Order: sequence, then structure tokens, then C-alpha cells
Amino acid sequence: MAPACLAALVTATSLLLLLLVAWKRWRRGRAGRHVIIVVLGDVGRSPRMQYHALSLVKSGFSVTLLGFCNSRPYDELLQNNRIQIVSLTELRKLAVGPHIFQYGVKVVFQSVHLLWKLMCREPAAYIFLQNPPGLPAIAVCWFVGYLCGSKLIIDWHNYGYSIMGLVHGPRHGLVLLAKWYEKLCGRLSHLNLCVTNSMRKDLAQNWGIKAVTVYDKPASFFKETPLDLQHRLFMKLGCTYSAFKARSEPLDPDTERSAFTERDARSGVVTHLRGRPALLVSSTSWTEDEDFSILLAALEKFEQLILDGESLPSLVCVITGKGPLKEYYTGLIGQKCFQHIQVCTPWLEAEDYPLLLGSADLGVCLHKSSSGLDLPMKVVDMFGCCLPVCAVNFQCLHELVKHEENGLVFEDSEELVAQLQMLFSAFPDPAGKLSQFRQNLRESEQLRWDESWKQTVLPLLMDT
Repeated sequence: MAPACLAALVTATSLLLLLLVAWKRWRRGRAGRHVIIVVLGDVGRSPRMQYHALSLVKSGFSVTLLGFCNSRPYDELLQNNRIQIVSLTELRKLAVGPHIFQYGVKVVFQSVHLLWKLMCREPAAYIFLQNPPGLPAIAVCWFVGYLCGSKLIIDWHNYGYSIMGLVHGPRHGLVLLAKWYEKLCGRLSHLNLCVTNSMRKDLAQNWGIKAVTVYDKPASFFKETPLDLQHRLFMKLGCTYSAFKARSEPLDPDTERSAFTERDARSGVVTHLRGRPALLVSSTSWTEDEDFSILLAALEKFEQLILDGESLPSLVCVITGKGPLKEYYTGLIGQKCFQHIQVCTPWLEAEDYPLLLGSADLGVCLHKSSSGLDLPMKVVDMFGCCLPVCAVNFQCLHELVKHEENGLVFEDSEELVAQLQMLFSAFPDPAGKLSQFRQNLRESEQLRWDESWKQTVLPLLMDT
């Protein structure tokens, strides 16, 4: 009886799938201006795919965005009636069985779930897929595209197997399997985009995949924050984080004061406080490819310089983001006994993050690419806000950070603290190196995402 029931179930499922395929092919005429974007991750923490969605809509397409809805996406995305966000179910880590069994169950579940979600959507001319994570999404998206006549476009942000290698080691069986899968299935796509020229060359030479470089560019809302908006942001964050609160109360009780700014009660004019601390910002996903012990060691040395009598400002160091290693590093931060440095680790609303970058004095990036071939988008956003950056060096960083032009590149905590000392000496000095870097960024006339997308991606869609 059981085999008969199983056979009937398989037959019924197959017939249902065939009916769905036939129905979608019949309706394919409606697919010309519809695109499905797949993110097998948190949509709110996938800004590049959100930008793709907004650019597609501005170019006349309708968009269905599939992904995990753990964080709030940009309001512009939520308020656009031509963008539909479809939540995928995230299978949390199983508590039973060996690790490889848990991983296998997760892959099977994600495959079936994603297949069903894609088959239930309106027909699409293109399926845009973010990679990583590409296991099992590449094969599933290709299969749906094959059945329904959609063209698969993979946007290579990095290599998934290289990220797995940080956790398991490069010779682990799962890592080698993931690399084989990624290399094999990556060739099934109709079109490939990638984030650096270095990755484009590597895909061509070692993977046999032809890709087009589409550099990350800042969205239009990443810009310098006017002083009155800075003050509002600091007052808002001060309600939750003590680092943003005023160190002393103003003489006039009607005057608003934060750690950095003050609004005059009579005129309403906002000014920077005399002797204010410098605001240093870093953003992270708290993963293995970012070593925050480098920053913590540099902050300890910076504190010692102040204690030794160096003319340096106090620091407020804000590290934003969510991720698996956040608890570990917040524990380390809690063990520090800083007198002149305050560190806070908020998770900001999507609209507050660009305001913070536009209000900061210096950005620090500790991203070391697992493959050596991708660039940190956080630096792109910082540059959009004309915020100079100190960034840890790796293979293709030169494609973004120009040493001594728009920021500085360091190798270790010794170099980083030397750069902090140089940049913050006589702070805030309008003639100092920090101001010079900021002015260079203002004069660079950076291309924004929308203009870049129209020049690189849109012609590719029109040609296919």
C-alpha cells in the first residue's frame, strides 16, 4: 500500500508541476517587463539587490523580490507599488544529527521551498540571483528559468565556497563540494555580473564564465548630512545610546545638546560643540572576514597616546551591523576600560545609516575578502557621504581606495593607530589631512548607482 501511495503522490506532484509549466508558458507574453530577484539571505541587508530592484522599476519593469525578511528594507522599496516582496521561510539550524546531515536537510528544504515560490510567481523575463549564497539557488533558478522561459542573471558578489572555507577550512569536503557546484552551475546562467575587474578576470580564467563588471556605487541618499539633521540624529540616538548624550548640561535649560552638537534655544541654529569628540564609524556583518581585534588594539594604543599627553580628541566609535560574531566582540569591548573612548554597537534603521555616515569624521573598514576579489560596499557608501576611510589592505582594494587620495590603507593595528594619530592631531583642523581627503571626495564627482546602472546593466537587458 505504501509504495502505491508514494507513486500516486509523485505522479500527482509531477502532473501539478507540468500544469504549472504549461500555464506559465501560456502566459509568457506577459513576462517581458517582469523580473524576479532572488536573495537567499536577508533582503534588508542586501542593498545591491534592492538597488537593482529600484533601477529596474525606474526602467519600466515590475519586480518580485524573494528573500528572508529579517531586516527592514529601504522605504523607497516598500512604498513602490511595482515591487512585490515575497518572504522566504528560513530554516533555522537543526538540533539533531551530524552537521552534514543538518546541512543536507537545509539544502533540500530550501530547494523545494524556493522552487515552489518561484513557480507560483508571475512569469518573468529575467531571474536575477545574488551569489553568494548560491547553493542551492543557482540550480533551482536555472531549472525554473528552463521550464518557464526566463533568463538567469547571476550577480557575483563573492564566491560562496570561499566564505564557507573561513569556517570549515579550504580543504573541507563541504567546501570542495560547494566550489564544484558553484563552478558547474555558474556556467548555466544567461548573463553574469560581478563587482570587480579582478573577479571578472578570475571568472574568465579559472571558471570559464564571462562576466560584466558592475561596480557598487552609492545610492543618491548617501551624502553629507546637514548639521541640523546631524543634531536630530544625535538627539534621537542619545535616547538609547549614552555615547551620543551630552557630557555636560547647557546653562540654558531650553538648549538642546548632544555629545557633538548644540541647538541654540532662541535662534534655533545648530553648531558643533567646542572640544567635541571625533566620531569614528565602522560597519560590519560580524563575520570571519573582518577582524575587529585590529580596531580594538588600535583604540587601546590611541587611548594610551592621550594618557601620555598627546593632543588628540576623545573618540566615539560606532560599529553598526548584525552578525554571528557580534556577541563575541561586544564581550571583548565590554572588557576594555577606556577613559577617552566610547564604543557602541547599534543596529540602525535603514534611513538612519546614511545620516550617520554623513555625520561622521572618519570611517574604518576591516573587511578582508574571503576570495580577495570583492570590495566592501560600506566603503562605497562612506565615499558617497564624502567620508574619508582607513581600510585594511587586501588583493583588489586598490580598485576602490586610493591611498593618500580618498583615504589610507593599513596592514595592522600599528599602522592604523599611526593613521588615527596623524588624522586626528589638532582635530578639527580645516587644513588637516582629514579635511583634504574629504575635499578630494567632494571634487571627485562620483557616479551614483542609478547612472552607473543605466550605463552598464540596462543595455545588457535591452540586447537580450
